[in-house]
Amino acid sequence: MKALVYTGPNSLTIQPRSKPTLQAPTDAIVRMLYASICGSDLHIIKGDVPTIQPGRVLGHEGVGIIDTLGSAVQGFSPGDRVLIACMTSCGACRFCRRGISAHCVSGGWTLGNKTDGTQAEFVRVPHATLGMYRLPDGIDSRMAVAVSDALPTALECGVMNSNVKPGGSVVVIGAGPVGISCVLCAKLYSPSLVVVVDLDEARLQTARKMGAHATVNSADPFQARKMLDELSGGQGFDSVIEAVGIPATFELAQELVAVGGTIANVGVHGTKVDLHLERLWDRNIGINMMLVNATTLPTLLRLVESGMLDVSGLVTHCLPFSQATSAYETFRTASQTKALKVAISFNPEDEEPKGRL
Repeated sequence: MKALVYTGPNSLTIQPRSKPTLQAPTDAIVRMLYASICGSDLHIIKGDVPTIQPGRVLGHEGVGIIDTLGSAVQGFSPGDRVLIACMTSCGACRFCRRGISAHCVSGGWTLGNKTDGTQAEFVRVPHATLGMYRLPDGIDSRMAVAVSDALPTALECGVMNSNVKPGGSVVVIGAGPVGISCVLCAKLYSPSLVVVVDLDEARLQTARKMGAHATVNSADPFQARKMLDELSGGQGFDSVIEAVGIPATFELAQELVAVGGTIANVGVHGTKVDLHLERLWDRNIGINMMLVNATTLPTLLRLVESGMLDVSGLVTHCLPFSQATSAYETFRTASQTKALKVAISFNPEDEEPKGRL
């Protein structure tokens, strides 16, 4: 088979690899239909994740067809079309029993990190009973890749973690794939106001199409803060979702939270940030942060199948696997390409690059 392999900082190559085999009775081998690229994959190729050594097949998102099943895998059959969860869960360790499967003793962020990932023609899925979900017939395979990671991250780490409520006010800082997914998931809770902040006008336009009531371009910080104060009536926002991961956006999150509100940190922070307890200590706020556990995937799939959650606008570009390195470049230069989620196709009929969908 062929696989996309991390070969060092800023270096990816398509290489021949042996087809994976079952290593435990709980494993499954899945023939990939579509994979997608996550922001954490970009961190890896920049060399920001030193635990991942050259030679690793990347990717922890995707949809495929079950090829082979271990004897202990329950509820699936070869030939089933499945969604692969971004987190691997044994279901039995002390962390899984507490509902924080992101820290599973023998799982967690496994694919594309501890083991070879989904950006290959075949992938071995550990703890497959809990690591795969049968995909309903009415859900398109290419669009479903957004449900592997972006949607559960948005729902669990962003919306639920920021205590979005009916009639409440929400501000999402960052209009990337997860930020836009936060808009979609927040709307499920019927807030009275959803505002999105970003520097990219094209992504702000997408946010409005996806249901944001208002958007604010933060290129001029003074003007942006003035607009945000006007939108919130000078009271701040009940739910603040930080979906970027840099000091400036975490600073803004602290400025925007209302008395009694909640900040949910979703962004991946690689550098120190300041926490202004001198201004926040008496405002009755909460600050929450977590890794996605992907325990909401069954709920999300039902919402997508029923039409209550429309994910059709999240995957904006699709390139064939032979153009996988170009897919990364498309995602990396999203401000020029207008990319949100970028899918990689393993279907022969998709061999000609489709670019923007």
